[in-house]
Amino acid sequence: MQAVVDSIKKSIKDNIGRRVKVTSKEGRNRFVVCRGVIEESYPNVFVVKYENPQATNKEISRISYSYIDVLTHNVQVSLYK
Repeated sequence: MQAVVDSIKKSIKDNIGRRVKVTSKEGRNRFVVCRGVIEESYPNVFVVKYENPQATNKEISRISYSYIDVLTHNVQVSLYK
């Protein structure tokens, strides 16, 4: 299992600065889809920076996700080409 987590970490680290679509599970039948840029990779989490297009002052938010969440499919990360 550790090899799979290391593979996920490497994949995220190799794509820092790329645009992504993140789908996260918020409950039994509820998903949240956001678009942003992978900003940073840490030993246990990675950070995605989102820009809220509806905000008048171009509010920027950051959300961190665990690599284990990606492994368990609670979070899905898709790269834009």
